[in-house]
Amino acid sequence: MTTIRFIQASGAEMEVDAADGVSVMRAALEADVPGILAECAGSMACATCHIYLDEEGMALLGPASSEEEAMLEMALDPGPGSRLSCQIVVSPALEGLAIHVPARQF
Repeated sequence: MTTIRFIQASGAEMEVDAADGVSVMRAALEADVPGILAECAGSMACATCHIYLDEEGMALLGPASSEEEAMLEMALDPGPGSRLSCQIVVSPALEGLAIHVPARQF
């Protein structure tokens, strides 16, 4: 298990023990993290699992794929740290990762 921190736009923080090998989106859904809608269930056909990462998180994960970048164009308020949580696989290297949940999704 890897601990992931979900930080709401309000500043409220929730720590989730996520199973290694699942997506951050799946871990958020299983823990009832507010703000992760995941309407396409992780098939990368929407942007309702959009999250923000800080510089440290971006360095850990590297750049998004071209397919993910195209989908992020549909997200509300995308920014330099925008990612789709369905495309991030939980691993021990992500221990303590800070995931910032947008104030709103679609």
